Amino acid sequence: MLKPALEQRLDTFLAHLRYERNLSPKTLENYSRQLQQVAEILPIDDWSQLQTEHIRNVLNKARVQRLSASSIALRLSALRTFCQYLVHMRVLTLNPASGVQAPKRGKPLPKQLHVDEMASFLDFEPGDDLLAIRDKAMLELTYGCGLRLAELTGLNLLDVRERELRVLGKGSKQRQLPIGRQAKQSLDAWLKVRGQLAPPDETALFVSMQRQRITSRQIAKRMRLWAQRQGMAQPVHPHKLRHSFATHLLESSGDLRGVQELLGHANLSTTQVYTHLDFQHLAQVYDGAHPRAKKNK
Repeated sequence: MLKPALEQRLDTFLAHLRYERNLSPKTLENYSRQLQQVAEILPIDDWSQLQTEHIRNVLNKARVQRLSASSIALRLSALRTFCQYLVHMRVLTLNPASGVQAPKRGKPLPKQLHVDEMASFLDFEPGDDLLAIRDKAMLELTYGCGLRLAELTGLNLLDVRERELRVLGKGSKQRQLPIGRQAKQSLDAWLKVRGQLAPPDETALFVSMQRQRITSRQIAKRMRLWAQRQGMAQPVHPHKLRHSFATHLLESSGDLRGVQELLGHANLSTTQVYTHLDFQHLAQVYDGAHPRAKKNK
């Protein structure tokens, strides 16, 4: 049971993140869970008493509990953001979390499908199957535009403009994306039959059998289904299509800034992870082709 003063300030902070900073529901959920857990173990009655030593103790307890490095880093990130808010609200004079270091963690490279694998995954004819027509459009649009899952579910009819897609990304930032030929064909096919599922007043571009906006969980389930149907050797989820989009585009163009804009990354450093994937691709080509790289057989 949280102390009233701690709980009230947390609620105000989360409202600030939701309505003023427009953070995603997933981020809000993570921050709320982390800060609730921290508040339950802190030996303070008010946030004005929070000190650097308290934060170090919280992280040490997390290590004793064998939390992963990424979980501890998330907890520290939530604390830093919250403490900065407390400084802004003049509850604290300095941010006690700013000098605390997160544990080092290895950052795994995102997994993607190779070009041939992606072609195989998308190589199906939906025929007259209403759900297959919808799924084909969702898959082609996700891969063709490099969409996040939340961006895909949030698409509305009015976001489609001939060969252009308006996307609402993280932080409610809009970006305009070109729609490729195959994605356009699949999308047009879906728009012709969409009225069979969607009520006249439904604004969502993609709808479920329940005749309402399709959910993230439903999309992930359908992608797993198509991966099985297409005989894929690895599981396919929405973010893997986005990773594949970024990797294939970078391999072809080498334009890191362009890929950053298309992905909607605020910082180039976020996009630079794909340069590692691109290097892996080049290294494989080198190993297979250069006479000095080939192993003696």
